[in-house]
Amino acid sequence: MDQKIIDLYDEYPHELLDRREFLRSLSILAGATATYALLPLLENNYAKAEVVQKDDPRLYLDHIKYPGATGEVGAYLVRPKGDEKLPGVVVIHENRGLNPHIEDVTRRVALEGFLAIGPDALSPLGGTPEDPDKAPSLIQNLDSQATIKDYLAAVRYLKTQPVSTGKVGCIGFCWGGGIANQLAVNSPDLLAVVSFYGRQPASEDVPKIKASLLLHYAGLDEAINKGIPAFEAALKKASINYKMYMYEGANHAFFNDTTAARYNKEAAQLAWQRTISFLKEKLKK
Repeated sequence: MDQKIIDLYDEYPHELLDRREFLRSLSILAGATATYALLPLLENNYAKAEVVQKDDPRLYLDHIKYPGATGEVGAYLVRPKGDEKLPGVVVIHENRGLNPHIEDVTRRVALEGFLAIGPDALSPLGGTPEDPDKAPSLIQNLDSQATIKDYLAAVRYLKTQPVSTGKVGCIGFCWGGGIANQLAVNSPDLLAVVSFYGRQPASEDVPKIKASLLLHYAGLDEAINKGIPAFEAALKKASINYKMYMYEGANHAFFNDTTAARYNKEAAQLAWQRTISFLKEKLKK
């Protein structure tokens, strides 16, 4: 698929284009007839979201609410069955909200031996809408500081659960990768932070980071990658423990296996392997 089409689609869910303008621009690039053939490849197909089934007998799954800065925050809580105490991992969704894909990722994390929670950042606005196209504009209406506090409350929630070891990390994707970086700045309780193609924090905030960082970036993700040099310079200056990987030839959102046009199986599998190894190293020792 033409890279210009993928770049155009990246502008759409990030609120740089509304749907009408996106379809108009897509038809110019691809032609009116091809536009509707391309849409299924570009947009999320949640039928492919279940790598780990919702009824997997190895897991306890629950939809819960925990107290946050904005009131009660809805969340998806998953852990392996058994009485073993587990380290916690907060899973932070993209700007499409707590959708079937992120719930599946939360189950994947839990199966690796973690107490995993996927908070719904849109809880203050009624929760993630059924129509995924409505979620990005709702995300834009969130109070950023209150949202960070809601996620900090999720860290505290995991840290204090009876089945928790008290060790907590987080993993975020896209918009959630940026939030993960902000949690690194704002939470002294986090031990490990994984950010997939997330917007970087301000350089002056980097010395506040206590956690170890694992940073995944996509080689074709020009908008996000512009912030890497300043971020890395600040990390080195502050002697922050971090690892950074660039996946050449991969697009933004390459991990999301529900979007055929941007999903990169090789990059996604390698990034996931590195992520789980990192979380186990930092949270299970």
